[in-house]
Amino acid sequence: MNIPTTLKHKPVIVSENYENVDGRDAYASDAKGLSLGLAQWNDRGKVDISAKVWRHTGEKWSRQSEELPLHRVLDLAILTVRAKQYFQEAYRYEKWYDPENPQIDRIGLQGDAMTVAVCTGNERIDEDIKLFGHALSENDELISERLFTLSRMLKEMGY
Repeated sequence: MNIPTTLKHKPVIVSENYENVDGRDAYASDAKGLSLGLAQWNDRGKVDISAKVWRHTGEKWSRQSEELPLHRVLDLAILTVRAKQYFQEAYRYEKWYDPENPQIDRIGLQGDAMTVAVCTGNERIDEDIKLFGHALSENDELISERLFTLSRMLKEMGY
């Protein structure tokens, strides 16, 4: 199924078989493709690029398709890696986090830092953090394969 090229997001680089590799939903995913292209929010004279996940209902392209600026895609990758790293040791806490100090890290970006913390505003955090940790563990093979690939490619680029 070809990603639409007539919508506001203008694909430039695409993966039109993403449904075949979409984690546990591989071969049965509604996420049919990924693209990097010209962002739908571009104004005259200003061009931003973005990443987009293209969802299809089986009948039409879904409004649930998501478009993100590339720096946000990378910020999500950074957050994912830091969360995975945190959960390797989270079992040491009785509640899988320290209620007195829920901040996990501050990661320097652009002269400031992205705060990574346990969401203590979630009224069910004590239960949800364990569910999250369990799901992260169950998906370790899928996540680790992608992190290994990303690591290899970054090393090849000199990072």
